[in-house]
Amino acid sequence: MNIFIVILSSIIIVGLILILLVATYNHFQDYIIRINEADVNIDSVLRKRFDLLNKSIGIIKSNINTEDEILDIIVKLRSKKLNNFELDRSLYDAINEFHTIKEKYPELQNCKELIKIEINLMESESEIVGLRKYYNDIITDYNKLVKTCPSNIIAIIKGYKAKDYFDGNNLDNEKGTVKL
Repeated sequence: MNIFIVILSSIIIVGLILILLVATYNHFQDYIIRINEADVNIDSVLRKRFDLLNKSIGIIKSNINTEDEILDIIVKLRSKKLNNFELDRSLYDAINEFHTIKEKYPELQNCKELIKIEINLMESESEIVGLRKYYNDIITDYNKLVKTCPSNIIAIIKGYKAKDYFDGNNLDNEKGTVKL
């Protein structure tokens, strides 16, 4: 009878440990899916901003007479493969250049196409701010899982690492991407 109780209690303990491990693994998978979803949404808005700025180059050149390179940041980005952190930083610089050009040439102030682009850029800024906050909130929870016990055991086994926040800092290598 004692052996039966020991075996039964051992099976129950192993079962509970397995349930805990599976639940923790599934919790990680939920966060990874949410991080990837947020990353795709951010990517979509960043591509929209890139397209708006790219479209503005032709409009600017058709309205002013200059041999200067207009929005050369955007021209250079066409051939580069960047992660969202790097693209966001580059687009921020390009938007600043866009505003500088618009102020420099008075004939651009009343250009309806550029006004529409500027409005869309402002709307996309509020979108990207919200998406950054959502992304960073998910990253906070994910990083807690990676660093706290007992979930850090699964993180070590699966090779999950803490992720960087989407704040424009730490723009080296391929930060901001999540591998499954």
